[in-house]
Amino acid sequence: MATSRTLRRIALIGAVLAVGAALPTSATGVRTRTTASVSTVSTPARDGSPRSTIDRVADFYGAYIDVLYDSGRGRLADSLREHYLTPRLRADLARWEKTHHKDGVLRAKGVPAAWKVVYNDSGMGHCWSRVTLTWEDSGNRVHHMRLLVRSDLETQLISGIQIAA
Repeated sequence: MATSRTLRRIALIGAVLAVGAALPTSATGVRTRTTASVSTVSTPARDGSPRSTIDRVADFYGAYIDVLYDSGRGRLADSLREHYLTPRLRADLARWEKTHHKDGVLRAKGVPAAWKVVYNDSGMGHCWSRVTLTWEDSGNRVHHMRLLVRSDLETQLISGIQIAA
């Protein structure tokens, strides 16, 4: 049977190992080059539900922006539009894009560096979300665009996108 002194030593060794494993690589003397930063301290937890209309808008914008960032406009981006947007909105976006020569979902050229979706209002069978898109230009200046996104509550499909006033 282990004594309390032995148990304390085992607990101390476990704590030291856990702290050592959690140290950044620069603190351990090993130099590595990272291309992406991950923060476990200040990054908020993300969650969602397929039953939440706001979460579905956030899921769409997150996935759509990731796809555009990774590979540009292609089959996957079109599939996301087909899954999340009403047929009428897809037709309206095609007309808008032909006239404005920009992405109709983002209402801009290029891919934003960040996005945020919050609840705005609901009524008459619709829910409105405010989407904030953030771009950084070549001079590291930050620019925001705010969109008002309408979703049909019955289908949870996005049925309208406009620049917010």
